[in-house]
Amino acid sequence: MQPQPDSVHYRQRYAVLYAIMLSGIMGPIDASIVNAILPTITQSLHAEISTSQWVPMIYLLAISSLLLFYGRLGDIVGYKRVYIAGLGGFIAASALCGTAPSAYALIAFRALQGVCAGAMMAVPYAIITACFPPHERGKALGINALSISAGLALGPSLGGMIAFAAGWRFAFLVNVPIGIAGLLWALRVVPDLRRHESKLDVAGAMLAFATLASFVLFINRAQATGFNYRTWPILVTALVAGNAFVWLESKLPHPMLNLGLFHNPAFSLGNASALLNFMSQYVMVFITPFFLQRLLHQPPNRIGLVMTAFPLAVMTMAPASGSLSDRIGARVLASVGTAVSALALFLMSLLPPDATLTDIAWRLVLFGLGTGIFQSPNNSAVMGSVPGQYLGSASGALATTRNVGMTLGIAVGGWALHSSVHPEVLRQPMLDMQASIAFLAGVRHAYLAGAALAALAALTSLASRGRKPARLA
Repeated sequence: MQPQPDSVHYRQRYAVLYAIMLSGIMGPIDASIVNAILPTITQSLHAEISTSQWVPMIYLLAISSLLLFYGRLGDIVGYKRVYIAGLGGFIAASALCGTAPSAYALIAFRALQGVCAGAMMAVPYAIITACFPPHERGKALGINALSISAGLALGPSLGGMIAFAAGWRFAFLVNVPIGIAGLLWALRVVPDLRRHESKLDVAGAMLAFATLASFVLFINRAQATGFNYRTWPILVTALVAGNAFVWLESKLPHPMLNLGLFHNPAFSLGNASALLNFMSQYVMVFITPFFLQRLLHQPPNRIGLVMTAFPLAVMTMAPASGSLSDRIGARVLASVGTAVSALALFLMSLLPPDATLTDIAWRLVLFGLGTGIFQSPNNSAVMGSVPGQYLGSASGALATTRNVGMTLGIAVGGWALHSSVHPEVLRQPMLDMQASIAFLAGVRHAYLAGAALAALAALTSLASRGRKPARLA
């Protein structure tokens, strides 16, 4: 049985929150910073593009595949132990990435970094939920969202500046001092919550890893090469492993993921809403830079500046929305937020081929405001809907939903674009008039698909009915 929130001193609770935020900013930065410096890494290590693309992909694969396992492990051995181990390993792996002698070594170190980042990212929601009383939970999760949004905002521009000033290796090495500071702080203030007697479901963990790893790999490969003899076996693996996982978890007395959690509408529909929201987000995040580059011919520094409007708007809105949800509930706020996001994506689909940067920036701000309104209340509703002994599992499930949503969103955007524009055209340095028209049509289809996803998230949020955590076996 974990301690009641009121047993933790008020000021100590916020010290825990800020410690998690300090180290939590590194994950989003590291996920976004590599895309900005990947061409530099490829050139520096004399690697093929087909090889270097594994540098960001292996990191995402490792994280997505292990979040559920780490969440449940936190329920059993303690959230602090999992968090500290992940953070310490992430620091060491970052140092290895910064000293990698070859592309293959960097890929291996990035895999290790992803394994450790998964532990670091799986349990923060559980720690915050355990340390804050219900009437402050939304506010705390909203404040925590600042670190995620700040990391996403800083990543691309920070990566470019560091690579220009000191070389790409320092983009990884910068994690070391920040991580050490976060580690020392977390060791001091994060409470060692009492653990719950249970057994670790090793078979379930292996099946979950196989399901998520093969599914994320399928999405990535299918986007690059299409559905063919190389990609369909990966999908079959995901489906077989996924069905085996569900069957096993329904039979075990101590499953890795208690499927009974999904009987609660606040949990199941909240996760569905989060999945749809992150899909719509990454349609926007993936497609908009291409619009700016290929149609408006903007340089990378301006593209990065314009794209920063989205996470900055999330940072502005998330704490206030989380605090408001503590007073009026999450359902209405979450549905309003996703509806605003859907409107912003629809307005993006109406952009003319000669749109100005201001035209795009205010739509990104609107989308960020909608996302900020949605995220904190939805996270609070999901985490507040589960019994205390399953906070780690819920935190891992929510983090998994986020990462899978990101991957699916990029795939949806890519497929919408490729449905209108031949891949050979996309590789041309300059688009002729006919190609530009086709490209704009593809961009509009992608934005409309994102708007539909966000609108569906508004419906699932509105349909959710929160209730007190049920007793689960």
